[in-house]
Amino acid sequence: MILSALDLSPVTGDATQAQAVRETIEVARAAERLGYHRLWLAEHHNIPGLGSPAPEILIAALTQATRTIRLGSGGVMLVNYSPLKVAEVFMELEALAPGRIDLGLGRALGTDSRTGGALRSVGSDAFPQYFHLLTSWLLDASGKAPIGDEHPLHDIHANPAGPSHPDVFVLCTSEESAAFAGQMGVGMVFAEFIARADGGPAIAAYRKAFQPSQFRAEPWAGIALIAYAAETARRAWDEDALRRAGNVSMLTGHRRRFRDLASAETFLAEHAGTPVRAMVESRSIAADAESVYARLAEKAREAQADEVFVLATGPSLEARIRSLELIAEAHGRVD
Repeated sequence: MILSALDLSPVTGDATQAQAVRETIEVARAAERLGYHRLWLAEHHNIPGLGSPAPEILIAALTQATRTIRLGSGGVMLVNYSPLKVAEVFMELEALAPGRIDLGLGRALGTDSRTGGALRSVGSDAFPQYFHLLTSWLLDASGKAPIGDEHPLHDIHANPAGPSHPDVFVLCTSEESAAFAGQMGVGMVFAEFIARADGGPAIAAYRKAFQPSQFRAEPWAGIALIAYAAETARRAWDEDALRRAGNVSMLTGHRRRFRDLASAETFLAEHAGTPVRAMVESRSIAADAESVYARLAEKAREAQADEVFVLATGPSLEARIRSLELIAEAHGRVD
């Protein structure tokens, strides 16, 4: 099983959003040191508990702070932007770190509809058209499929041109979006922690629909999961209360940020016996390292996934890094 990491620049304790952005750089350095294959960064807007609305800026910083780990977006919400601008940004990132850049694309807004309006998003229905424009510019800029004179875009090119382009993926939460990724011949990652559904059916739909392309000759599928490991299962479950409380508050329509474990535990106690809390806890992976890794491997096997992305979580930066360290050590012992 290939093991990678995903980071949302979470705001923990009394930290600021600006501090959360800087902490992601430390997570990236740790993930590289621990042997994770990739580190992907998410895009969220107008969410107080998350610090990074612009993964491309963090990726640029991380190209200079790391040497070997692949870096990518998980993802860029394409319908919020000009496809040409996204192509140019990621060709520039590829120029900074050739062969290490991934472009994961989402069709959602990464926020609520009102904030999407402020971003001037065109909405998810435009995603297929935007995807075709973006990938045409990437293939043209890399020289793999130059835009010919007969093409409507023949005199518009994404710069900088280079001998390579980022690897392209679609972030999926449904069988429909997974099948689209397969038809386009790119990689896919099923965001199981967002969909709150098992990734197996979507990955099966992707593999069935897959058509070889200039981007990929064979299908490749990943799943993204939230997992937290500590020295003991009890400690991990207790410290994971912050995340579980945050999820319950979001799903009940009262999003709030929990600064300490005591307030999170009080909130969870208030929701004892509710279907929302039961669902969140049934899908939570928080235990000792061996148990967490066994569950990740089981999920990958059940879904027939090629790679697992672990969402870096924890009550502090140190706890997030320690969790990644424990999971990596368990991975090494199994391998």
